[in-house]
Amino acid sequence: MNIKHIFSYRYLKAVLLLVVGFFAGWLFFHAPKEHHHNVTDNSETNETASVWTCSMHPQIRMDKPGKCPLCGMDLIKVSTHDGAADPDALEMTEDAMRLADVQTTMVSTQNLTKTLQLYGKVQADERVGQTLAAHIPGRIDRLLVNATGETVRKGQAIATIYSPELVTTQNDLLQARRMGEQGKALAEAARRKLKAWKLSDEQITAIEQSGKVQTEFNLYSDMSGVIIAKRVNEGDYVAQGTPLYDISALDNVWILFDAYENDLPWLHKGDQVTFTAKSFPGKEYKGRIAFIEPVLDPQTRTIKVRVEYRNNDHAFKPGMYVTGLIESHIVNKSGLPAIPNSAILWTGNRSIVYVKDPETEKPVFRMREVTLDVSLGDATVIEKGLKEGEEVVINGTFEIDAAAQLAGKPSMMNQPSGMTGRTEMTKGGDIQVLDLGVRGLCSMCKKNIETAALSVKGVQSAEWDSKKQSVHLVFDKQQTNQEAIEKAITAVGYDTENFKAPDEVYEKLAPCCHYRE
Repeated sequence: MNIKHIFSYRYLKAVLLLVVGFFAGWLFFHAPKEHHHNVTDNSETNETASVWTCSMHPQIRMDKPGKCPLCGMDLIKVSTHDGAADPDALEMTEDAMRLADVQTTMVSTQNLTKTLQLYGKVQADERVGQTLAAHIPGRIDRLLVNATGETVRKGQAIATIYSPELVTTQNDLLQARRMGEQGKALAEAARRKLKAWKLSDEQITAIEQSGKVQTEFNLYSDMSGVIIAKRVNEGDYVAQGTPLYDISALDNVWILFDAYENDLPWLHKGDQVTFTAKSFPGKEYKGRIAFIEPVLDPQTRTIKVRVEYRNNDHAFKPGMYVTGLIESHIVNKSGLPAIPNSAILWTGNRSIVYVKDPETEKPVFRMREVTLDVSLGDATVIEKGLKEGEEVVINGTFEIDAAAQLAGKPSMMNQPSGMTGRTEMTKGGDIQVLDLGVRGLCSMCKKNIETAALSVKGVQSAEWDSKKQSVHLVFDKQQTNQEAIEKAITAVGYDTENFKAPDEVYEKLAPCCHYRE
């Protein structure tokens, strides 16, 4: 039988077609199976590249899900890349910008203006104040001015006094006059004594002419003004010079404001102050700084700033509370920029802002650390970190920072490596939280201790507390241990609970850091 006859059988043809079809099917389905395996591998790779963090503590960075070692919350998955070309930049959509109400402003250098709000009280002008004293020793029989706040005129009687010594001196005068020429010297001595008690020539002449001794005499005011304080009561015995009243003219008053230390660079003699009082709502008054006290009050840490005001209608009374506003202008010779306070996030040791990238079509922001200079009230001068022409976020700053934290970008709490409190991703998630005793004194000690601890690989965060004399540590036990961290701290001069710093290292610390007794 030849081959042609063999293939003529229809059953044989069917078997051959079945075999060929099976082989072709195996070839077809075999390749997709390998492709599916590759997809699975890529998925595993992407899962491995994920980062897990805590929404409350973004400094925790782990490579697998679990619990936050600080608060116990479930970790959330964060992608290490959000599509932005720069891994440290945060890209936002226009919708996200609108929802967060993000607003920006251009950084510029200009003359600096600061508005100071000061609080103070009205006080009588000390230069025109006076104490009305008793110029005759004796007993106060009547007070003709009985309350503070009363107005008196110069020469007005303010009290009556009975003085035994005055009675005796009058008797001596009258007896000497009866002696004629022999008693002339004694009479003259008696007159001088009466004048020393501020009796006028008319009063002395009246005594001589009447020939009678007066038992009561009036005490008179030496000036016109308002009684500020009453020092005696009826029936009191007083010596010569005993204070009876404090009196002051209120034609001029002092407004004494309290200014804090950091306000002093903005205050100058001659600056105009606009002030108001609750007693006169809707009215504004103006005066100029006449004097700035040179000594700081150690209790309140303030300095008195005096404004003198012409109080013609006597509307301002001593003791009234007033509020003053001063707009101080300084020529910006240094050329430093100033930005609104709302643009700045303070983290204790650091201050950060978010700067918008001018070269991208979509909104892209980068965190930047800045060094602050003087405060202007609603704004702050930036010493270092910004330059004129850059665009900073002034509204929605916290929203941008929160998005940066969750995206694993540099942020207020998630700092780039090398900064205090830096963040590292922990392999395996073997985290330990520890409070380690470390001795120190000042803010410089705090910086040195935290920097030394963070220099150890695996330490995620370090926060030293001066009151507790301990540093709060979060570190990966697979990369370091307590002993290594303690040795790093003692190497810079600070004793820990288990190790003592070398004496030669300790002696090189700044004097303010010498904590050993």
